Amino acid sequence: MNSSSRPHRFLDLKDANEPIISELQAAAVRVIANGRYIGGEEVEAFQRELAASVGTLRAVGVSNGLDALRLIFRAYIELGRLKPGDEVIVPSNTYIASVLAVTDCGLTPVFVEPDPVTFNLDPNKIYAAITPRTRAILPVHLYGRAVDLPEEFSQRFIIVEDNAQAIGASLRGTPTGALGHAAAFSFYPTKNVGALGDAGAVTTSDSELADTITALSNYGSDRRYHNVYAGLNCRLDTLQAALLRVKLPHIAAESSRRQALAAFYCAEIDNPRLILPEIPADPNEHVWHQFVVRVPGGKRDDFRAHMLARGIETDVLYPTPPHLQPCYAPVYGSLSLPVAVELAAEVVSLPVGPNTDIDAARRIALAANQF
Repeated sequence: MNSSSRPHRFLDLKDANEPIISELQAAAVRVIANGRYIGGEEVEAFQRELAASVGTLRAVGVSNGLDALRLIFRAYIELGRLKPGDEVIVPSNTYIASVLAVTDCGLTPVFVEPDPVTFNLDPNKIYAAITPRTRAILPVHLYGRAVDLPEEFSQRFIIVEDNAQAIGASLRGTPTGALGHAAAFSFYPTKNVGALGDAGAVTTSDSELADTITALSNYGSDRRYHNVYAGLNCRLDTLQAALLRVKLPHIAAESSRRQALAAFYCAEIDNPRLILPEIPADPNEHVWHQFVVRVPGGKRDDFRAHMLARGIETDVLYPTPPHLQPCYAPVYGSLSLPVAVELAAEVVSLPVGPNTDIDAARRIALAANQF
């Protein structure tokens, strides 16, 4: 239980791992004792288990979430299904990794504004952004909410899900990671299912794509010392695979815990100065990687200071949209993307991590109401 006199951290990863620490220790010892530190059965088993949990035929473990996206686009290029210069529709309010993966492969990002209620891509605005060069759409399940795209898009374009924040979510019974043609996962330690270091994965039911990604991630080799592509070193560490195998069975419980906290916040926070997020009609559509409120009127910094003065840490994801980052501003900075800019100025995340229980949430809600 969190004491009202003790500062409440936004996230404490020790709390995330404490309940399963003995299982994690056993997994680490198993890897050390086995002596196989790159590849091997732990990675293969993790891939099978992740694919089974998502409902795809294949999963490929890789080094991190950004590399997962990069490898997907690179594999499509190697297979001749994409080519440099092709346009990829991306949300204007995503984390920069989504865009980096596109430009790194010589593809052209086309920024589309989000729905300010769901924070996800607005399908109506996607239609207006389609050109003869559009070849792919990159829906980002931002903050843990599944993106609901019209089914026709998957018939017309390659759909690559950025599922870095929404493992465990589903849309009409289909898990994120199986909604498109391929999906990228991040297991960065702060994620709902986090490794104890960097890790990522790709899921797909396209075996040719999975084989190409597997080769590309291992120096472009399809067998030892036989390099069919000028590849990369983006393999998933054996140790991280073993640790993630411990965590995968806890996805449903972690999602339920976060959904309960989100429902509590939405019921208990009543402040006209704050805009609360929407809870979907089907709660499984959102796994609340972040519980994001909006603070309009240029008052976000005041709200964060108010909360911190009461011992409550908050966070902002993300304060600057990708097109305004220094690396992209010379090319894309003149674009008119007012929704992304407005959200970047207003969003703030309240704690929902493993160190936040209902007692802490009650304290946080009370402080939010006092702003």
